[in-house]
Amino acid sequence: MDFDPPETVKPLLERIEKFVADVVIPGEPEVMERGFAAAAAHLEGLRAKCREAGLWGPHMPKELGGLGLSLVEHGLVSERLGRSPIGHFVFGCQAPDAGNLEILHRYGTPEQKARWLEPLARGEIRSCFSMTEPENPGSNPTLLSCTARRDGGDYVIDGHKWFTSSADGAAFAIVMAVTNPDAPSHARASMIIVPTDAPGFDLVRNIKIMGDEGSGWGSHSEIWYRDVRVPEGNRLGPEGAGFLIAQERLGPGRIHHCMRWIGICERVFDTVCRHITRRRIDEDGKTLATRQIAQAWIAEARAEIEASRLMVLHAAWTIEKKGFSAARDQVSLIKFYVADVMLRLVDRAIQLHGALGITSDTILAHYYVHERGARIYDGPDEVHKMVVAKRILARYP
Repeated sequence: MDFDPPETVKPLLERIEKFVADVVIPGEPEVMERGFAAAAAHLEGLRAKCREAGLWGPHMPKELGGLGLSLVEHGLVSERLGRSPIGHFVFGCQAPDAGNLEILHRYGTPEQKARWLEPLARGEIRSCFSMTEPENPGSNPTLLSCTARRDGGDYVIDGHKWFTSSADGAAFAIVMAVTNPDAPSHARASMIIVPTDAPGFDLVRNIKIMGDEGSGWGSHSEIWYRDVRVPEGNRLGPEGAGFLIAQERLGPGRIHHCMRWIGICERVFDTVCRHITRRRIDEDGKTLATRQIAQAWIAEARAEIEASRLMVLHAAWTIEKKGFSAARDQVSLIKFYVADVMLRLVDRAIQLHGALGITSDTILAHYYVHERGARIYDGPDEVHKMVVAKRILARYP
């Protein structure tokens, strides 16, 4: 088992590291201060530089203008992009667009691909994924109240969704709605493309996350679908296949998330190491780095980051070689383990920075606010632990 990238990919990773350091990270402040919507022109300028550098769309097939990387290769790229909150967006591989692109590429009709997939791949439009409902637990995606009833050649969609990430400014949503209410629970829902300018699509608000409502791509919206009528041809895949398609989308998506979190860990690790080696704590010039508690936290973080990377790359390798079903346990393990490693490191980094850590003068406060959801979205930690433990214990008679 060899996770070392092919020699042809190593130069690409070096170029990406340099681009992130030289272009992306210096471009962060305007977005952090103004928000994604107000900084749209600035972000498009950064994306243009990415295209010019030949680095656009590492996750996308070459026929769509991307780099055509494998899951393991893109995982290594995702770690490097994760060092910046805007890294994935600048490279055109941000969630939820990356996952929507994958299912459109696999399940879309020629008409759907021409209208939605191709401009999405070029970065001309954005999309969102509308599944979670405030009235139902997101940990059980078979419990949905949103319905799509047939009316002639159309679907009429009614329902209430929230945490539809990046809906603000998106051109279309992929909606999970119940089309077959009498079917078994895993065959009740379908995925349907809904243009956001369709009558009845009501973006109620951008939900405030710890006081920050965000804007543009960096937002999470509450949406009401009120008698939204779309053609039957807007359905993705067979009727009733929504849950199956969602699982296919979420598997690789969790690899992308976890590698992004490792990139965050590396950025935070560098930040805290620089701080404690420079922060004087007495008149003799001793620094915070001389204290055993700081040393212990640094050692533990380094071990946990290395372990996380190997776990995620192993999961990606298993998906590529043996299929998602063989990697189910691994995907659940990395989801809760890496999120916990990241958030514990962020919290300790803030503690070691003292009052500076809770200001926006470093990147730490941004991560504390916007990454706490890592232990909730794509399945809360407790559900992943329960599911993987049941599978493990079932092997013991």
